[in-house]
Amino acid sequence: MKYAKKSLGQNFLIDKNIIKKIINQINIKNKNVIEIGPGNGALTNEILNKKPLSLSVIEKDHNLVKNLKNKYIKSKLIKIYEADILKFDLEKIMHKNTIIFGNLPYNISSQILIKFLKFKKWPPKFNDLILMFQKELADKILGLFKTSNYGRISIISNYRLINFNNFLVSPNCFFPKPKVISKVIHFKPKKNITFKIKNVSNLEKVTNILFSNKRKIIKKNLQKIINGEKISQLNNLKLTHRPSEIKPEIFYKITELYEQD
Repeated sequence: MKYAKKSLGQNFLIDKNIIKKIINQINIKNKNVIEIGPGNGALTNEILNKKPLSLSVIEKDHNLVKNLKNKYIKSKLIKIYEADILKFDLEKIMHKNTIIFGNLPYNISSQILIKFLKFKKWPPKFNDLILMFQKELADKILGLFKTSNYGRISIISNYRLINFNNFLVSPNCFFPKPKVISKVIHFKPKKNITFKIKNVSNLEKVTNILFSNKRKIIKKNLQKIINGEKISQLNNLKLTHRPSEIKPEIFYKITELYEQD
């Protein structure tokens, strides 16, 4: 077992039952697969056992990359990239109907999710996105309107992704053992999106401004984003509402109005 680097947020998955449960979320035989953060190759082994058409893995740690290249030197299916996932152009290497797996470092997992949401082409080339998060963040991603976990990250992720399935993973399934519970979420991309936001960064900006004072009514912050004429186009919105009282669809409509010339 290779030593985990705390600076990279490394926790290696070692529980074989959980590894199989993650991989068995979807049939990967003869499919193109991408894995983010393969570490020692625990998930990688299981993916290769399922006979995908191809497997591309992205790993930042130079020593782990070296080990992976030695480990899979005879495999023609696998391509190993030494890169920082936040700077790597995933769309460039992606084939149609790709399946993506990722046991993500907790410290950058929300940034990685947002990276997928900002893909230039949508619907994207991936059909399934199966990622592991710290449970606290996962619950916020899955947060439904009128629940305590509802907020920015759930509004943004809900714009382009469907939460297809999820399950918990105990700290005992990792080495070193993290202090928190994890959760795997299986996403699928939304193919037909009602609202046409040109740039997801604008949805980030709108939610950031409106949630900057969570307990205050939205009137002042909304006026920073759009003018009175555009505000009048927002049906069923009261300026006395707080951000948590606004449905996701209204945030999407505000962003559309913000993007208008």
